[in-house]
Formats: sequence, structure tokens, C-alpha cells
Amino acid sequence: MRLDMSALHSAYASGVKPAETLSAIYDRIESQPLRPVWISLVPRQVALARAECLASTERAKLPLYGVPFAVKDNIDAAGLETTAACPAYAYRPEKNATLVDRLEAAGAILIGKTNMDQFATGLVGVRSPYGPCSSVFDPRYISGGSSSGSAVAVASGLVTFSLGTDTAGSGRVPAAFNNIVGLKPTRGLLSAAGVVPACRSLDCVSIFALTCEDARLVNAAARGFDAADPYSRISEPASAPWLSAHPVRIGVPKAGQLEFFGDAAAQALFAESIHAAESTGAQIIEFDYEPYKAVADLLYSGPWVAERLAALREFFDAHADDVHPVVRAIITGAGKYSAVDSFLAQYKLEELRRGANEAWRSVDVLLLPTVGTIYTIDEVNADPVRLNTNLGFYTNFVNLLDLAAVPIPAGFRPNGGTKAGLPFGVTLIAPAFSDEALLSLGDRLHRAICPHKQAGATGTPLAETAPIAASAPSGCIELAVVGAHLSGQPLNHQLTERGARLIETARTSAAYRLYALSETKPLKPGLIREPAFAGSGIEVEVWAMPVNRFGDFVALIPPPLGIGSVELAGGRTVKGFLCEPYAIQGATEITHLGGWRNYLAKLPAK
Repeated sequence: MRLDMSALHSAYASGVKPAETLSAIYDRIESQPLRPVWISLVPRQVALARAECLASTERAKLPLYGVPFAVKDNIDAAGLETTAACPAYAYRPEKNATLVDRLEAAGAILIGKTNMDQFATGLVGVRSPYGPCSSVFDPRYISGGSSSGSAVAVASGLVTFSLGTDTAGSGRVPAAFNNIVGLKPTRGLLSAAGVVPACRSLDCVSIFALTCEDARLVNAAARGFDAADPYSRISEPASAPWLSAHPVRIGVPKAGQLEFFGDAAAQALFAESIHAAESTGAQIIEFDYEPYKAVADLLYSGPWVAERLAALREFFDAHADDVHPVVRAIITGAGKYSAVDSFLAQYKLEELRRGANEAWRSVDVLLLPTVGTIYTIDEVNADPVRLNTNLGFYTNFVNLLDLAAVPIPAGFRPNGGTKAGLPFGVTLIAPAFSDEALLSLGDRLHRAICPHKQAGATGTPLAETAPIAASAPSGCIELAVVGAHLSGQPLNHQLTERGARLIETARTSAAYRLYALSETKPLKPGLIREPAFAGSGIEVEVWAMPVNRFGDFVALIPPPLGIGSVELAGGRTVKGFLCEPYAIQGATEITHLGGWRNYLAKLPAK
């Protein structure tokens, strides 16, 4: 049974009922031990009743109709205890977390709550009284944490998607170790109301899914401002929206700054990922990773550790002996930091931020290994702090610098070597509010790196799942240009000076004529729509322009030209240059040439 969204939607369209999907899932779950993946389950009959209610609802109105999901057990779900993997801490909430309500309103069906590193403290997945989770590909190796059970539930095909949380990498490391996609969104875009905090000022709720398209659909249903969350934010136009344009500029650390902790197979897979990115047309640019590494080092050597104690102080003072020994040692260490230390760390962060921001002058997105290597459960238990620190080498800085991130699968280590058959992942990172564009780029790169690989450990070929449809980057307007604004033409600078990027070359629908206007400097064409005309379409370039620069661009356009809606071949509509009909009197029709470049090529050489 396939649980990726495109397969589920097709099944429901063909007559399969959500209750049938739910019954099959519960049969699978009940055929294996509850733990370590799950801490608690929604009773089968409760979930089936929810599925039956959906049967009378119009599917088209619910984007997540009949989609099964899980949540990490630091996220409230009414009727189930929230334990944060600490039984002594458990409480039974009266209402759902905001995100659970939003997902259920979109048609999703909650299956249960998943295991985690206690109080979301750890990147390993072994710090839980409910048992350590392991990678779905080898039980000797860790699953990653702290959102361990959430990742395993998706990778093993028990749910379509799950929610985790991410402060230092907890929603990214488990994605890498289980061959799935994650979304570590811009802080505050997904509500944290009803979530047990780790570091409240840094925490994000994250999304695990088999594909970037599935993560995108979940994100679209879940996001939105929430007054109940003091850190909730209203989405803004992306400050670096060009991740779905061509060519995207991808930054990779200088070779001497990469760290794989002796894992040669991981190093080779990262090199292959860079080559795959180049094959998609991306431009690879080296950047200085040192400021990012210095920010990462701040996270566990400064007062953000004290913030973990702030979240738990009352409980911790009374129940320290009930806390996992490694977690207890970390939180106890928070007491050594003073208010002065807190301010000094904030000053240091801002100093480092300035250096880190230099990279964005030359690149649009960072491409990093999600994790440099992977360890066995026994190795982590023997050296819990140092190895956990190693796992955060590429993750710890992201929330401190207010960045968004999407980890994607990037192949498997070869058989016969150390860590044979285990997955490797890379992460795409960009400034805040670039979430949608990151997912689009992530989908493109995932399919370029892993065209013949399975999604998770489900056996479903990635190639059979739905890709993300091409669109303008978030925060941009698609603009079709037909003449002097084309690449290499005299007015193209009016686009590039406003940060516009070329998305694609396309053709209009058949109902357009093109004219060479007389008495214009520089030479310009006029595009006219005639609904009854049946031509071959006119070549255009579609550019993406930031919304906040579109108005001053339009102000530059002289009559008889203006901006209207242009229909492309295939029916898609974008904004574009159109000409007022009076201006074609005396103009030369060049429709038969198919585009402005072909007309220019026929002009006499000057």
C-alpha cells in the first residue's frame, strides 16, 4: 500500500475509502511492537470514525483528505498524553496544538504520537525511556533525533507525513538517516502553540515526508499566523527567492572546511550531489563556512543551553532524577551561565552573523551534507556528547541565523564498505521566508541525485511520485517579455537591476499576433491578442520579479505598451507586455517569424 500523497489521492478518486487505508495501517502497526517508534496511538475505532466522517465530505475541498499522519510526542493532541519522552512529565491536554487542528481541518487523520530524544535534547534518537529508535536500513545504527519516531514512521510507510520539532537539527538529521525529505521552515511560520519548548526562541515545528511535494502540501495546509504563539510570524516576500529560477547559484564550503569524520563514502556522495546540482544547470560557488561553524559552536557552549532549563525549571527542580542522565547533565550545566554571559553570546552572534551574511552576496542557497557521518547505537551510548556534537556540525547554526532548510536524500553508501547500504543526505539552506522556493529546488535536486532510488524504505520508486510543478518563486510575479527586455536586449537591465531572474523560455497560446512597431527607440514589438486567431504562438521569456519591485518597473513602461495577462501554450496565465491596438497602424506584422529574435536576425547588419 502506497502512502505518498499522489498515490493516496488516486486511490481515493478510484473509490478506495479512507477507512480502508486506516485499517491497513493499524494492521501493520499492530503486527509489530508498539515501541520504540510510537509512544501512544489514537485508538483504532477513533481513527476509523474520523475516516468515516470524511466519506460524506467533498474530497476537492480538503487538500489532505484521508491522509494519515503522526506527531512527535512534544506536540499536544487531545485525548493522548504528552510525555516529551519523560513519563514523570506526562500530562493530558484538553485541546490540540494549533497545527494538529489545522491539519485535521484539511482532512488529515492522526494515527499517534512518536518517540523522541527526551525533551527534544539530542540529535541521536537514543535518549528515551521508551527505547532507542534505529535507522530503517540497519537496526545497529541510530535513527537520528530528536524527532526519531516521526522520521521512522514516515520512512517505513506507516504514515504519509509526520511533524517533528527542530532547534539544532532535530528535524533534519533523522531525515538524512532514513532517506526521507524534511522541511525545517522559517521560524514562526508554523505555529508552536501546544508544543513543549526546548529553546523557545529557536524552536521550529518541522515536517517529514517522502517527497518535497508532499511536504509542500502539508506546509500549505498548516502554515499561518497564530496569535496564541508569541513567536508566530506573518510570511514575507522571500529575501532570496531565486531557488527555483535558472541558473541558481549554489554555495558549497571550501574543500578544507568540510568534515566527514572519516566517512569516505559520505564524502564521495557529497561530491556526487554537487555534480548532480551542476547537471541541473546550477552554478557552484565556494563560500567561507567558518562563520557558520562558529555560530554552530555557540549553540551548546552558551546561554541557549540555559533556555532549555527555562522551559523546564519547575519540573526539573522537583524531578531531576526522572530525567535521562545525558539530558540531565546538559540541563544541569545551564546553571553556570549568567545574564552577562547571555548578552555576550548575543553580541558574538551578531558579529558572526555579519560574516555569515557575506556568502549571500554571491550565492542564493547553501548546499551542505545534512550530517557528516552516522554512528551505531552502541557508539553513541559509549560517547554520547562528543558524537552528538559531531552530528550538529552542519545543522546547529541554522535557527540561530534565522534560515530555512530542506534536507533531501542523496544516495546510499556502497555495499561492501563501512556503513554499507546506509543512506546519505544533503541540505539546502536559504534565508528566511524562502521555504516554498527551497522545496521546489529540493525536489529538482532530489530527482536529479536519486532518479532510480526508493522513497524512504517503502520500496516506492521516487520516479513514480509526484514532482512539484514549475512556478514562480514565492514572493515573485511571473512576467512574460517579448522584445527589448529579452536576455541580451537593450532593456533587459531593467529586469536584472530589480533582481528579476529568468525562469523559462516559452510560447504564447495560438491567439496572439506580433508587430514591429515603428518609431520606437530602441526597436520594440507589439503583442496583440485576437481570440479568433489561430497561429503558432509567439516566443517569450518568463521572468520572476520580486513583488516589491514590480510597481517601479511598470512605471518605466511607455505607451503604447502596458502590462496585462498573457496566456501561454498549455493554458497558464502570467503577466506580460501587451500593446494598445491603435499602435499597430502602420506597423509591420511579424507573427509568421514566431518571435522578436527571429525578426532581428533578418534586419540588415548595421
